[in-house]
Amino acid sequence: MRATQRSSRLRNDPLSPRHANRVRIIGGAWRGRRVAFPGVEGLRPTPDRVRETLFNWLGQDLTGKRCLDLYAGTGVLALEALSRGAALAVAVDRSPALIASLRSTAKLLGAAALESHVAEARRFLAAETRTFDVIFVDPPFREDPWAWLLAACADRLANDGLLYAEAGRTLVPPAGLAARRGDRAGQVHYHLFARADGAAR
Repeated sequence: MRATQRSSRLRNDPLSPRHANRVRIIGGAWRGRRVAFPGVEGLRPTPDRVRETLFNWLGQDLTGKRCLDLYAGTGVLALEALSRGAALAVAVDRSPALIASLRSTAKLLGAAALESHVAEARRFLAAETRTFDVIFVDPPFREDPWAWLLAACADRLANDGLLYAEAGRTLVPPAGLAARRGDRAGQVHYHLFARADGAAR
């Protein structure tokens, strides 16, 4: 292969470490793989350190789990879940460019268990009927959807499911959710919630 062809392929490969906008998968089968993403205003990928803490909380092995990644952005949380054995990861974002990039990355990784949607989080949750073992929620800090978002996610959470949320402030869980863990890294407040009632579905 000529150098120009190799250079062109690297520029177009969303897993290439030469991409300016990229994040690294930190655990599981794809550990160390770098995921590229387009520059989108307001995008704030979850830092490596925070993701490491999150997956320590979740127990690293997500074999068989069904996951939902709302406000998916780069999609790295969905990919981290699949890398650790999740049976399904549903990624939702309103940006067509981000979802297109995520689909391209999933194809290169062979991530057949990724399901992706271009959609607003609220509309998606209103139409969705499945429940999930793990839900990731990380809306842009400039927005403030928390008055409805946590309760809407609780409706889609399995009985023993866990809900991870990132915000620019400390979140107080609504009725039906209980705080399990919480921490802060700079301006990022991150939380782990579980269903409080355990009601059968």
